[in-house]
Amino acid sequence: MAYVDEIMESVLKRNPGEPEFHQAVREILDSIAPVIAKHERDYREEKLLERIVEPERSISFRVCWTDDNGKVHVNRGYRTQFNSALGPYKGGIRFHPSVNRSIINFLGFEQIFKNALTGQAIGGGKGGADFNPRGKSDTEVMSFCQAFMSELFNYIGPNEDVPAGDIGVGGREIGYLYGAYKKFTHRWEGVLTGKGVGWGGSLARTEATGYGVVYITEEMLSHKGQSVAGKTAVVSGSGNVALYTIQKLQTLGAKVVTASDSDGFIYDEEGIDFAALREIKEGKRGRVKDYLAYRPHAEYFEDEKPWGVPCDLAFPCATQNELSLEGAQKLVANGCKSVTEGANMPTTREATDYLLGAGLDFLPGKAANAGGVAVSAIEMSQNASRQYRSFESVDNQLHDIMKGIFAQIQSACEDYNTVGNYVSGANIAGFRLVAKAMRAQGYV
Repeated sequence: MAYVDEIMESVLKRNPGEPEFHQAVREILDSIAPVIAKHERDYREEKLLERIVEPERSISFRVCWTDDNGKVHVNRGYRTQFNSALGPYKGGIRFHPSVNRSIINFLGFEQIFKNALTGQAIGGGKGGADFNPRGKSDTEVMSFCQAFMSELFNYIGPNEDVPAGDIGVGGREIGYLYGAYKKFTHRWEGVLTGKGVGWGGSLARTEATGYGVVYITEEMLSHKGQSVAGKTAVVSGSGNVALYTIQKLQTLGAKVVTASDSDGFIYDEEGIDFAALREIKEGKRGRVKDYLAYRPHAEYFEDEKPWGVPCDLAFPCATQNELSLEGAQKLVANGCKSVTEGANMPTTREATDYLLGAGLDFLPGKAANAGGVAVSAIEMSQNASRQYRSFESVDNQLHDIMKGIFAQIQSACEDYNTVGNYVSGANIAGFRLVAKAMRAQGYV
């Protein structure tokens, strides 16, 4: 049996009931099989793959908090510190009812290779809780964040593990989490990123993931003599990543016609009104159907996803596995030429294979959405030096990082004869960096 097949079989046995984690590991192993075959003897002796698929540390804990009526609730919190070969663990905290060990392990595993591609000194980790901030008051969210941090603070620090935000954890939640961390540790330090500007946060951090998604797409298109300008794009999601993907696409001359949330999607043939959508989501914490009050001509499709809308470019920016084979088939049938993942693993394996087989350009999330964590690393550097940088300076560095990521992908594709398969290129490029560091540091 091939080494990668042995590892996959072991992962299935050691991590039963974790389909998302299995999916992420299988994708990586399939992509890096040519690299493993070239070095199989050494990697086997060193148990390299056995070590890379096993978290260095995985923590779960009880979170008890009270709501505004004095009722006690109990949630489960997680932090998986997956790999520190390249630097302190780095990865977001997600608050969502779907959060479980499988999702945290999948996200943490993906984060290893994503962070490697940025060229920053950061390892991979992820955390969260099965708590839903939707519909909660600010006081209830604060109560939960303080209870969550009362356990998590034992395991994080600026040179150990530096969490950020993710789904359900925005500026409000980061503020409450950081305030609790300071209370418990008596230290002001760069332990959380995505903080508010003025108390440790970096300019351009809010926009970074969405901007990075567009920058790498533009870089890919430029290699074909094309641009996003003049193209029609569909975007799923309406959170931070989706919002600033929409904004940057519009700035560069594309027409974005959709946005969505878990209830459905809006279609605006004239182009999404970014200011209205941002007010709804960031100002009022509303739902995308509220957009109709601003733009009555727009259409709302309840319990549907936007993949049937004709487009040139598609950007799944909501959550994992939102783009199925059926959705991929709709995109191809409606003329889509390129898919860039803004979320983490938003495309199912079947859909990914179909899109690649149909000849679409497909940029995977571990490369395309790395802009957020890249600017988080820049925020860490600013916190350490107590020196802050302009929006333009950070944005320019972000642009350079995304161009560098695409160059790494291209190089890996050329080295292993997979030109045009950016999934393979991203996985190989990230793996080579992590494997080199792990081998240099011994069997730890």
